[in-house]
Amino acid sequence: MPRLVRRLGITLALPALILGLVTTPASAHAAKSFPTRIELPNAFLPEGIAIRNGIAYFGSRADGDIYAANLRTGEGEVISQGPGTPSVGLKVDNRGRLWVSGGPAGNARVVDSRSGDILRTYTFATAPTFVNDVILGFGAAWFTDSQKPVLYMVPFGKHGQLAPQSAVRTIPLTGDYVHQPGFNLNGIALTPDRRALLVVQSSTGFLFKVNPWTGVTKRVDLGGALMTNGDGLLVLGRTLYVVQNQLNQVAVVKLNSSGTRGTLVRTITSPDFDIPTTVAAFGKRLYLPNARFNTPPTPDTPYWVTAVRR
Repeated sequence: MPRLVRRLGITLALPALILGLVTTPASAHAAKSFPTRIELPNAFLPEGIAIRNGIAYFGSRADGDIYAANLRTGEGEVISQGPGTPSVGLKVDNRGRLWVSGGPAGNARVVDSRSGDILRTYTFATAPTFVNDVILGFGAAWFTDSQKPVLYMVPFGKHGQLAPQSAVRTIPLTGDYVHQPGFNLNGIALTPDRRALLVVQSSTGFLFKVNPWTGVTKRVDLGGALMTNGDGLLVLGRTLYVVQNQLNQVAVVKLNSSGTRGTLVRTITSPDFDIPTTVAAFGKRLYLPNARFNTPPTPDTPYWVTAVRR
C-alpha cells in the first residue's frame, strides 16, 4: 500500500473534519490547510481527476502514470506506473478501483488505487480513436470516444467483479447527435434523476441526453447557450458543471430533473486556470487539473491543480 494512502486513511478518520462541518477552533485551522493550488510533477501532462475520501487521483497524458494527492496537505506521489500510453478520463468506484480512459490507445484499464496494480484492461477500438471520459452508473462503466459516434459499456460482474472482455458492448449513437470533423464527444455524466446519460460535443458545444441502452440521443435545450470547448462534466443535484477548456472557465447550468432542459446561470473563472480539462468536487470546492495544451511540454514544464469555490 503506498505511503500516501496509508497516511490519508488515518487522516480521514473524521469525515466531518475534512468537510469543514465541525466548528471547533482545531477543525477550523485544519480546513484552512487545504491548499487552493496543488502542484503536480513537472512534465506530468494531467487530464482526468477523480476524488475519493479526500484523495485526488490524476492521470498523465505523457505515459499514463496515476498520481495521488492528499487534498488537505497537497502532498502526493505516483501510485501506479503507466503503460506508456495516455491516461485521460478517470472515475473511482466504491471499491477503490480507478476506471481509466486510454485516449488514442483505444482502451481502458482498471487500477487498484491501493496497490497501483492494473486489474484489467479492456480493448474498445482501433485508430482513429480517442477514448476520452468515463462515468459509472447503471451497473456499468460508460466511455466516450471523441473520434467515433459511439459509447463503450463495460458491465460490472456479480458482486462488482470485473467483467471479461467479451462482455464489452459498443453502442452506436442515433437521434439528434451528428458526428463532426475534429473532436467530438468528450465529458459524460448522469442526468439529475440518474435515468440517462449526458454527453458534451466539444466541436459544436451541444449537450445531449443519451439513452444508455439504445444510444438514442436528444439535444438538451439550453436556451441557445453553447458549451463551446466542453470537456469534463460534473452533476451535483440539479447543477451541471461544464469545463470549457480553451475558454478557461466552468459553465454552471441548472437542469431539470430529467436533463432535457437547462439554464446557464453563471461561469466560474480563476486567474490560476491554464486550460482546465476535468472537474471533481470535495466539500465546497471544485478541483480542476490544468492541461496547459498551449504550452509546449518540456521535462521542466510545471503542472498544477486549481481549487475554486463551487
